[in-house]
Amino acid sequence: MIVVGGGVVGAGSALDAATRGLRVALIEKADLASGTSSRSSRLAHGGLRYLENREFGLVREALTERGLLLDHVAPHLVRPLQFLLPLTRTVEKSYYGAGVTLYDLLSRVGAYGGTMPRPRTLSRAAVHGLAPALDVNQLSGAIRFHDAQIDDARHVVALARTAAAFGAAVVTEATVTDLVRAAMGPAGDRVIGVEFVADGETITGYARCVLSATGVWSDSFREAAGLSEIGSTVRQSKGVHVIVPKAKIRSGSAVIARTESSVLFLLPWGDNWLIGTTDTDYDGALDDPDVTLADVDYLLDQANRWLVSPLFPSDVIGVYCGLRPLVAAEVEVGADEAGTTAVSREHLVMRPEPGLVMVAGGKYTTYRVMAQDAVDAAVSERAAFVPGTPPKCVTREIVVVGGQGFDELWATRGRLARDWGLPEHVVEHLLRRHGDRSSDVAALIAAEPELAERIHPEAPYLWAEAVVAIDAEGARSVADVLVRRTRLALEVSDAGVSVAPGVGALLARRLGWAKEREQQEVQHYVEQAQREQRRWRPPQPTAAEQTPTTTSTTQESQ
Repeated sequence: MIVVGGGVVGAGSALDAATRGLRVALIEKADLASGTSSRSSRLAHGGLRYLENREFGLVREALTERGLLLDHVAPHLVRPLQFLLPLTRTVEKSYYGAGVTLYDLLSRVGAYGGTMPRPRTLSRAAVHGLAPALDVNQLSGAIRFHDAQIDDARHVVALARTAAAFGAAVVTEATVTDLVRAAMGPAGDRVIGVEFVADGETITGYARCVLSATGVWSDSFREAAGLSEIGSTVRQSKGVHVIVPKAKIRSGSAVIARTESSVLFLLPWGDNWLIGTTDTDYDGALDDPDVTLADVDYLLDQANRWLVSPLFPSDVIGVYCGLRPLVAAEVEVGADEAGTTAVSREHLVMRPEPGLVMVAGGKYTTYRVMAQDAVDAAVSERAAFVPGTPPKCVTREIVVVGGQGFDELWATRGRLARDWGLPEHVVEHLLRRHGDRSSDVAALIAAEPELAERIHPEAPYLWAEAVVAIDAEGARSVADVLVRRTRLALEVSDAGVSVAPGVGALLARRLGWAKEREQQEVQHYVEQAQREQRRWRPPQPTAAEQTPTTTSTTQESQ
């Protein structure tokens, strides 16, 4: 089987197929998780808001998958997260309380692990104690409940690495240009492979089934494959998040609140907060979704409704945007009037012609189920050639790279810090990102102590992690290292521009690049980072535009 697309569903499908004993190749046109799968809200959750649409099955399924991720599949990359749901009116206590209670119940009845503390209704005083940043004067209280947070990009890389460990071939920076078909007599044509371009060379790969897991590019893949007769597959919804320093919001809990068109999240993430998300139709460039100053202003306005001390555009240090691939088949059912928030997050598996399977829609948390359904369909295509009982999905039992024995490692992190000669907070950082592979990072530092230095003074990532990203995690560009293997680009004020030359030099040494290639890669990253920041940063006044009063005040303060 050939899987096209290296997002969470594609990587999950490659792992599913490989663990069934199939020969599988994964082809990704850019980097693993370079699309939607690295631009989510970084939550492994059931989707509390979907209960309002009575999508109980979807919520129940997602909560089951949340439990699997937490307790078994990727415990180093997923952790419980406490939420506050603010209440402004007494009537909301019953309405939201019933929803959260049902949400908690669905997570417990027959679920696989991941059991969270039971929800509680809190007084205004208790809310103030947990989240001093919230303006409790407008609240009657809040509901406290728990969900889970996931490092989405690292999770996708872990899936791909695990698939490779089971024999899958994983190829990035390779663009599929066409499907290969063969005449099968009276049965008509059948898809038997793909043509793709890698390193400037056109290659033909043959397979008994091709699986498209191309997300928001599903319609582009469909058109390139000459399948325009099946109609549109997905509808894109734009989700923007902004990042502000942790000091700007004093809270020990995440916050979730309703907006007129979507849901507001205030989510702790390392030394920062993520604020999201928008949920609007999008029909622009898929490879480079447009983020505007208006998107940033909207999110800050929504956050400031709940905060004592308002946030300003100057507080924002990073912005990212993802496109959700919503199933277009659901659009006509009233969604044109209601917007993309009314569109279901259920997924769709299609078999448009023999030898080809397409999967679209869904949500990040249910990637494993989507992959299982897609590979089941692919296996049924394979049955035309291979007799006997088809192999069954076993991914519920598979722990991804880094997840083995995580609880024991976490419990002994103090001893590990002494053994490795590293501060305990650094060991915690490594365990949460690399799990049982943290020893590989420690070994690099033991051999070259300078690799224990931070890549950037404003972020916790180490140079040893950049080496691992290149040598073991498939990073092939400056952006691969700074945007996805680490999140440095989004968490520092200069978007990582100042350290791009150092990362480029490291890539050149590890991958054997010529000096010209190194300079081109660094220049490309710097130009891209600066272009993205110009989109959402408010224009800075020139010296001539500043008023005398502003200048005078500044001089007096100095």
